[in-house]
Amino acid sequence: SIFGKTRCFFAGVLLFGIGSFLCGFSWNLESIIIFRALQGIGGGALIPLSQAILRENFPPNEQAKAMSFFGIGIVLGPGLGPTIGGWITDNINWNWIFFINVPFVIIDLLLIFIFILDKSEKFSKGIKIDYFGLITMAIGLGALQIMLEKGQENNLFSSQFIVNLAIISFISLVLFAIREFTCEKPAVNLKLLKNFGFFNPTVIQGIFGMGLFAGLFLLPILFQESLGYSATEAGIAMIPRSISMAMFMPIAGRLYNRIGGKKMVMFAAALTSLSLVPLSFMSLNTSAWDLFWPQFVQGIAFAFIFVSLSTIALMALERKDIVSGAGLFNLVRVLCGSIGTAVFATQLENNQIINRAYLTEHIVTNSPYTVQGFMTNPATILSPLTTSPAISKFFAGINQVLMIQGASAADLNNKAYAMLSNFVDRQALIMSFNHVFFELCLLFCVAFVLSLFLVERKSSWHKE
Repeated sequence: SIFGKTRCFFAGVLLFGIGSFLCGFSWNLESIIIFRALQGIGGGALIPLSQAILRENFPPNEQAKAMSFFGIGIVLGPGLGPTIGGWITDNINWNWIFFINVPFVIIDLLLIFIFILDKSEKFSKGIKIDYFGLITMAIGLGALQIMLEKGQENNLFSSQFIVNLAIISFISLVLFAIREFTCEKPAVNLKLLKNFGFFNPTVIQGIFGMGLFAGLFLLPILFQESLGYSATEAGIAMIPRSISMAMFMPIAGRLYNRIGGKKMVMFAAALTSLSLVPLSFMSLNTSAWDLFWPQFVQGIAFAFIFVSLSTIALMALERKDIVSGAGLFNLVRVLCGSIGTAVFATQLENNQIINRAYLTEHIVTNSPYTVQGFMTNPATILSPLTTSPAISKFFAGINQVLMIQGASAADLNNKAYAMLSNFVDRQALIMSFNHVFFELCLLFCVAFVLSLFLVERKSSWHKE
């Protein structure tokens, strides 16, 4: 509102580039956190400003099509990023994950200056900045994010540190909400949530944000720790979703004007939920091909949701609220994505511990001492006398293989027990993934129910 959309867009890209460049020179964890924050400040404004600029330059019958082409770039990033990043990590150096952004930023700045930057935009004087709202939001969301990420490491609310973060987050966010609902020029216009036509798609967007970000977090762990892929192979295995999203974005843009956004969102929610069913029944024999189709189907669903949901939400607003609405809409997506990632990461770890204990009980005798011993030091506690006939047969087969490989007789049992322990760990992890993906499946069922109440409205602000 003060400097103009296109100037802020240019500044955001520039700040993101500077942050990327500095991240490449990070010398410790603290420095990379600071420079990543700088990246976030610049990059955080790009998507809502891009959407606002598109909305103001395309009539309603072309907005879905414009969003579909805009979305191709958005979805290719998460797909190609892990692949390129994995290859760079394996073959060059992690610093170049950040340096590689710099030439693209320079090209972006030139294109923005030539085609987008509106030098006729006037500076608006006298507009008050809601510093109190910005500060309370930053403190509240920052404390919440740290609490979610560190909660598992510190045994959640048994840690005074986590309790303090929860109190700080709660108080800050309450003050933030009160301020935004009462301030004449709020930093984040929460009053827009009173509009059900905007509120409902924003909630659905939050659910899809959880699924998208949680998937980007969980799948590399699944590929690398459970299935034994390298970083590069894991990145390649994640490409199918981005490919299908890029393929179906233009199709979704054309379908929007024919069948309407509500039906597209319903279809996307149902399709995503169904695609998560096979991911809820994986085993250690699951191959990359078994995971190809669920990811490909999810990409189709996310293409439909990206084009339709943002169009439905922003068309429900007046012209003056488009920038604020786009910012809030994307804030919910990112915030829910962060919350979802933290929650499902905690679920993954907790379920793995429970599953390992369950599997251990079925490998050894029911003696609590034996079970606990196997969980802490399997090589010294287990013996052939405490195992079932099936496990004894397993050890016999492993010992033969180890002897062929040249292992000494003294090391046979220790190596066999270590292999069994590793197998149990991997099996417990894959079972944990099954639980988490099933929970995500149920979450998208909720999104489907909410999509039944979507309201599509025709906006007239484009005629102004």
